[in-house]
Formats: sequence, C-alpha cells, structure tokens
Amino acid sequence: MQAPTFSSHTTSSSSFRQANSNNNPQHHSSLLEARVSAKKAELDNLKELRDLSDALATQMQVLENKLVTLNDGTKAVAYVLANWENVLQTIHMASSILAKKSSPAEGGPVSKQTESPQPLTSLPATLVRVPIEHVENISN
Repeated sequence: MQAPTFSSHTTSSSSFRQANSNNNPQHHSSLLEARVSAKKAELDNLKELRDLSDALATQMQVLENKLVTLNDGTKAVAYVLANWENVLQTIHMASSILAKKSSPAEGGPVSKQTESPQPLTSLPATLVRVPIEHVENISN
C-alpha cells in the first residue's frame, strides 16, 4: 500500500490563501494597520501604567521613611513622658533643698565667728520655669 500524499491538499489551501489575499489586498493591509495601531495604543497605555507605578512606588518609599521617623519620634516622646513624673519629683526635691539652704530661719548656715547668718551665694539662674506645686499632690 502506498502512503497517501498531502501535497496536493496543502498546495490547494495555500493557493486558496494567496488567491484570497490577492483578491482584496487593501482590506488585508487595513486590518494589519488597525491591529498595529491597537497594539501601539496598548503599548502606550502600558508605558504610562509603568511610569505611574514607578511614581507610586517612589511615593510609598518616601512615606515609609517618614513613618519610620515618626515612629522613632513617638518612641522618644513616650520615653520622656514615662519618665516625666520622675523628672518633676527631682526638680521638686532640688528646689526644696535649695530653698532650705537659702532660708536662715530654718537653721541655715551660720558663721561661727559672728554668729550671724552667713551670706549665701545667689541661686543659679533658672533656664526653664517648671511649676512643681502639683508634684506634691501627684506623689502623695
């Protein structure tokens, strides 16, 4: 038995395609132009999407950096606030010690030679005024 040959079939289908394309070359080229223009528009849209995505990624990176800074600052503020009661108590204690030293009526330093109150050096200049009257209420 002889094997069937398909050369006549393929030749006829290829000749049919050639005949079909030869019949209407303008229609075929307009379809190709339409597909090419559609693909160009799709490419332009994809390039724009890529650029917008890059811009969004950059903005998100900047936002992440700002959030890290904000987080670090928040931790520092929380640490200071957690220790604020101790700071106020220390200021109150230092102020009360200085007040006791400067008042001779409460047994301040007295000179042995004249038995009169010894002139004290002035208190250091206060750089920051912090009201400490309410500290006694907090600690009690």
